[in-house]
Amino acid sequence: MTFQLDASFSALSDPTRRAVVETLMAGPATVSTLAAPHDIALPTFLRHLRVLETCGLVRSVKKGRVRTCHIEPAPLLAVQGWLEWQRRLLEGHLDKPPASKP
Repeated sequence: MTFQLDASFSALSDPTRRAVVETLMAGPATVSTLAAPHDIALPTFLRHLRVLETCGLVRSVKKGRVRTCHIEPAPLLAVQGWLEWQRRLLEGHLDKPPASKP
C-alpha cells in the first residue's frame, strides 16, 4: 500500500499528469486528445503518460492505430482514503486544547 501511495503522489506531483487525470475523470480519451492541450513534444507527453500507467492511475488500450486511455479508480481511492485519514488526525489535534506550560 505504501509503495502505491508513494507512486501515486509522485505521479500526481506534476501539473501535466494531474491535468491528464482530470481530463480522464470525464471519460476515456485518445492519446492525441490528451496531448493536444499541452505545449510539449509528443515523446515528452508519452513519458508523462507512461508514469501514470506505471503507477496504475491510468491504463490504455490500443485498437488499430488508436490508443485510448482510461482512469483506474483504485489508486485514486487509496490516495483519497489516506488523505481522509490524515484529515481526521489533524482535526483531532485541532480539537484538543493547547497543552498548558508548567
